[in-house]
Amino acid sequence: MKKLLVSLIVLLLPAFGQRFEFWPGAEYNPAVPTIEKVLGFEPGKRHATAADVEKYFEALAAAQPNRMKIFDYATSWEGRRLYYAVIGSEQNVRRIAEIKAGMKKLHDPRRTSAEEAKKLMGSLPAVVGISSAVHGNEISSPEALMLAAYHLLAARNNGLVDSVMANVLTLLDPLQNPDGRDRFVHSFRMNLGLEPDESMFAAERNEPWPGGRSNHYLFDMNRDWFALTQPETRGRVRYLNEWLPLIHVDLHEMGTDSTYFFAPGAEPYNPHLTAAQKQQMDWFGKNNARWFDKLGYPYFTREVFDEFYPGYGASWPWYYGGMGMTYENASVRGLVVRKTDGTLYDFQNSVKMQFVASVATLETAAEYRPRLLENFWTYARTAVEEGEKEAVKEWILPRRGDVSAVDKLAHVLAEQGIEVRRASAAFRNGEQEYPAGSYTVAVAQPRKRMVRALLDPQVPLDPEFVKEQERRREKGLRDEIYDVTAWSLPLLYNIESAGAREVSQGQFSMVAASGYQPKGSVSGKAEVAYLVPWGTQAAGRFLTAALRADLKMLSANRAFRQNGRRYPAGTLIVMVAQNADTVHATVARIAELSGAEVLATGTGWVEEGINFGSNRVARLKKPAVAMVWDQPTSSLSAGHTRFVIERMYGYPVTVIRGQTLGMVDLSKFDVLIMPNGGNYAAVLGGAADRLKTWVRSGGVLIGIGGALSYLSSQPVGLLALQQEALAREEGAARPVAEAKPAPGPVPGRILEKHEDYQKAVRSDRELPPGVAGVLARAKPDPDAWINAGLPDTLHVLVDGRTIYSPLKQDQGLNAVIFAGPDEILASGLLWDESRRQLAYKPFVVVQNEGRGAVIGFTADPNFRAYMDGLNVLFLNAVFRGPAVGGRAPGE
Repeated sequence: MKKLLVSLIVLLLPAFGQRFEFWPGAEYNPAVPTIEKVLGFEPGKRHATAADVEKYFEALAAAQPNRMKIFDYATSWEGRRLYYAVIGSEQNVRRIAEIKAGMKKLHDPRRTSAEEAKKLMGSLPAVVGISSAVHGNEISSPEALMLAAYHLLAARNNGLVDSVMANVLTLLDPLQNPDGRDRFVHSFRMNLGLEPDESMFAAERNEPWPGGRSNHYLFDMNRDWFALTQPETRGRVRYLNEWLPLIHVDLHEMGTDSTYFFAPGAEPYNPHLTAAQKQQMDWFGKNNARWFDKLGYPYFTREVFDEFYPGYGASWPWYYGGMGMTYENASVRGLVVRKTDGTLYDFQNSVKMQFVASVATLETAAEYRPRLLENFWTYARTAVEEGEKEAVKEWILPRRGDVSAVDKLAHVLAEQGIEVRRASAAFRNGEQEYPAGSYTVAVAQPRKRMVRALLDPQVPLDPEFVKEQERRREKGLRDEIYDVTAWSLPLLYNIESAGAREVSQGQFSMVAASGYQPKGSVSGKAEVAYLVPWGTQAAGRFLTAALRADLKMLSANRAFRQNGRRYPAGTLIVMVAQNADTVHATVARIAELSGAEVLATGTGWVEEGINFGSNRVARLKKPAVAMVWDQPTSSLSAGHTRFVIERMYGYPVTVIRGQTLGMVDLSKFDVLIMPNGGNYAAVLGGAADRLKTWVRSGGVLIGIGGALSYLSSQPVGLLALQQEALAREEGAARPVAEAKPAPGPVPGRILEKHEDYQKAVRSDRELPPGVAGVLARAKPDPDAWINAGLPDTLHVLVDGRTIYSPLKQDQGLNAVIFAGPDEILASGLLWDESRRQLAYKPFVVVQNEGRGAVIGFTADPNFRAYMDGLNVLFLNAVFRGPAVGGRAPGE
C-alpha cells in the first residue's frame, strides 16, 4: 500500500506545479508544441518509441517551418525512417544550400583562395551535428534531442539560445538506430510490472538476447563508419559529407554506476589528429564542466574512451577536418534504478544531463565560431601542403587478384569523400606497370589524413602509451586499449596496394561517390560450358545466385589451363548439356548482376590440369544452411555471419535458437554454422550426439571462435584441438587445465631479485596475453580443398587470448596456419609473447567425420563484415564443403 501511495503522489505532482525542470529558469513560447502535448507524456516519464520521436519532430517542423527542416537520409533494415532536423535562424535556414556550398569551398584550398576563405569564415555559421542512440538501448539521448529541439525553437528571453540560433546551424539526428530502440522499448514495456523497478536485476532493464544495442543485423554501428557495411551508416556518411559539420557529437550511455563522460578523450590519440583539433576538445570540455558544476552533476574526462580507432561516429569526422566527440551518460536502462552506492537515479535526470551537455556544446560552438571555421580551413590547407611534401605522394590499388574487391574498396573510399581516380589505360609509376582499371589516391588532397588513416599499413600508437601498457601488463593489470589497433583497408580486403613517390600520369577519371553497381560479362555463347574463374567476390556472388536459380554447376578441385589461360582451383563449370535451354540467358543475367567474369568454351579439352569429367571435379549442391542463433552465441558474430551470407552474397540462412537445436531434424540441413559464443554446453544440453550423427551422415559443421571450445571438449569430441596456456619458454606451451593447489605447506624458496618475485606470482596456468585486434598474416595450404582460389597470404583479425595447438596429421588438417614469428604481424600492436606463440598455429582446421566434416575457424572470418579478404575462404566452407567435405583433405 505504501508503494502504491508513493506512485500516486508521483503521478499527481504535476497537478500541484511540481514539474521537473530541465533548464534552469527557462521561459517558453506556448505556440511551440511540447512533448507532453504531442505525445501525451512528460519528458523522461516514458520511453518514446521511434514513431513517437518522429511524430514529435514532425510536429515541431510543422509549427516552425521557417526555422526547422527535416531531411531523410536512409531507411533501416526493418523499414523505419532515418532523418535529421536542421534548426537555425530564419536567415540561415533560408540559405541551407548556400551554407553547404560554402563549407565545401572552405574544405578545398586548391579551389578557394585565402581571401575568399576569409569572406566565407565571416558569413558561415558553425554547423554542428548531434547524433543519438546509435546503440538502441542507450535510451536517454533521443528524449534529450527532442528537448534540445524544443528549447532552441521555444525558449524566450534567452541570450544563450539567441546566440546559438544566430551563429550555429544545428543538425539533430535523434535516432540513429530505430530498430534497436524499439527492440528495447518493447522489452521494457513487456516486463514492466505495477511500477518501475529500481533493482539493477529487474527483468525490465535486462533485455533478452540480442538486446537493443545493435541494428537488425546485430551490428554495432559505432564501429562501421569507414567500413560502410550498413545502410544506416552509409546514409549518415552521405549527409555529413554534404554538410561537413565543424563539430559532431555522438551521444552514448555506459554502465549505471558511472557518471558522465565528455571530451577531452583518453589516450591514445590517432597520430593523424592535429594539435588544433586536440585544443578544441578543451574548449568544449571546459564549458560542459561549467554547466555540470553549476547543476551538481559529476563527470570525468580523459579516461577510457580514446581517440585512436577512426571508425566511430565520434572519430570519423576528425578526418575531413571536423571534430568528433563522444558523450557517455550513466544508463538508467529503465525509468529508475538504485545504483550500487545506494543512489536513486531516474530517467529524467539522465535525460537532463544529455540535454544540458548538448546545449552547452552549441553554446561553445557559437562562442568559438570564427576559430572553428579558421581551423577547418587550416586543416584542409595543411593537409594538401603535407601531402605534397611527404615521401608517399600516392597510393595505388592495382586492379589484379580479386578485382571485384579492388573495385569495391575504391568506391568505399570515394563514398567517404576521398578523391579516387580510375585509369582508363595501363600506366607506369616508377619501375612498376599497372593495368587499366587500377585506382590511384593522391595524398595531397583535403582528406589527406583520412587517406593515411585508412590506407597506411600501420597507424602507430604513441610509444609512451605502449611503454605504459607494457608496465601495466608486467604487473598483471589490464591494458587500456579500447578497440582494435589495426584496420588498414587494403589488408582487410586482402588486396595489393603500393605507395608511390610520384603522382601517376596518364588517362584517369574520377570515381563517383555513389551509384556503384558491379557489372560482369560473358565472353560469348558457350557450346560446352561456361567457366567462372574462382577466387573473387564477384565469382562468389555468381555462385550463390546460380544455386538459387537452380543451375547445375561443377567446381574444379584442381587448377587447369585452357586456351592459354590458367583457371584456379574452385573454378565454376556450368555445363550447357546438363542445364535447361534457358542456361545462356540465366548465365548472362547472373553475370551482369554479380559482376563476375564468365568465359564461354566450346570444348572440354584442357592443355594442363584436370578435365571437366575428372573425379577431382565436384558437383555443387544447393545447400540448406542453418546457423545457431540466440544464446549462447555472440550476437555480433551471429549477426555478422548472417549478414555476410545473406546480404553480401544473397543466400538465405535458417537461424535456429540454441535452446531448440536438440529438437531440430538436422537431416533437413547440409551446413550448420556455430558462431563465436559462450557456454554452448549449457544451452545445447544433450545435442552433441545428434550433431555427431548428423556430421557422420554428411553434414558440414562450421565452428567459429568460442564455439571451438565446445566442439573440442571431451564430451563432444568433434575437433581434436587443444587450447594452449602461456608458453613461458620456447616450445613449452601446455594445454589449459585446472591448477589444483597442493595440500598443506609448500616448499619454501628464496626470492633474491625482483625478477624472482615476478616469476613467483605468475599463474601456473596463465593464458597468453589478450590481443587488442591486430591483423596477422596467415598461410593457406594450397592442397586443401577449403583454400581453393585463395592467394598465398591472408590477413586475419586476431583478438583475445585463445591459441590452439596444431592438429596432428592423423587427426585432421591445419588448412590455414599463421605465419612465422618474424612475418606474422601485418598491422597493429602485438605483444611479443603473443607474436612468438601464435606463429605457426592454426587459423582454419578441417577434420573429417564419417561422410561429413567439421571446420574450425580460430578467429572470426566475418568480424564486423569488413574482412572482405576472407570472404572466399568462408564461402568455400559453406558452399564447397557439402560437395567435397569428408574427402581426403586435398581432394
